[in-house]
Amino acid sequence: MEQDSPWKEVLEDLFEEFLEFFFPEVHRDLDLSKGYEFLDKELQQILVESETGARVVDKLVRVYLRDGSESWLLIHIEIQGYAQEEFPERMYVYNYRIFDGFQKEVVSLALLTDDDMRFRPSEYQRSRWGFGVRCWFPVVKLIDYRARWPELEASEHPFALVTRAFLKTLEVEGNAQETYSWKKTFLLALYHLGLSREAVRTLYKFVDWIMRLPKEMNEALYYELKTIEENKAMPYITTAERIGMEKGMEKGMKTVITKMLKTKFGEDGRSLAERAALMQGLSTLEELSEKILLAQSISEAESFFHEIELRLS
Repeated sequence: MEQDSPWKEVLEDLFEEFLEFFFPEVHRDLDLSKGYEFLDKELQQILVESETGARVVDKLVRVYLRDGSESWLLIHIEIQGYAQEEFPERMYVYNYRIFDGFQKEVVSLALLTDDDMRFRPSEYQRSRWGFGVRCWFPVVKLIDYRARWPELEASEHPFALVTRAFLKTLEVEGNAQETYSWKKTFLLALYHLGLSREAVRTLYKFVDWIMRLPKEMNEALYYELKTIEENKAMPYITTAERIGMEKGMEKGMKTVITKMLKTKFGEDGRSLAERAALMQGLSTLEELSEKILLAQSISEAESFFHEIELRLS
């Protein structure tokens, strides 16, 4: 499941709620009344030379402590969607590079969204001849919440719904009818959480993105939702808005594909990025990104492009 865009947006738009739900100890110590700032541009500049593999989401946020012991510090967040042996090393490298760039305390957090029960990295260490380094970091594993399903159902926290939707997506993947039923359940539940319209839109897009349906079933679902919700105080997401969302998601996917090609193949990936920019359809772009991730060489990537282009012609 491609996960970058939905997690990035929900993390940015609902940052306080994200920390409150997944990292409550961190949330309690912050003075969020002073605000916070995402440092995406600065993070990319720092990490441009430290690529150790494809990422899902990495965010850097300037925050303030409630006790005033620091004027400000940094929280580095990684959302990792697949098992990767190098992940702990990457957490260490990124943390150090951020510290070196800002000369400020950096706390790294990890949210693991994969479904591999064995993948539970929480520290990086190495030592030799009396020298050693160790870096450990708080980790939340989403699939652990399966055992807390009744608690999630009873909660009105927005990230309880996010977690339920994500876990159910993993469970019913490949079953369109089950996906339809659960997607409707989660989208309708949004309107009863007492959230702002902006928060509803963010969570709506998250659920819409991860719980993918064939076009015909999507149209049927949105018509059903419109019929159910048109008399509610919280208006539904219109078809025009949904189309705009899909266009935005296509653009986001093309950006992700371009970055993947440049990261894996350097300048050799430029011509493939230009070909990807001409492709249409979210499902096609998602398939392409998955194949690029698997490609071991530029020639193998080109063969994947050729295969998809032939099918579309």
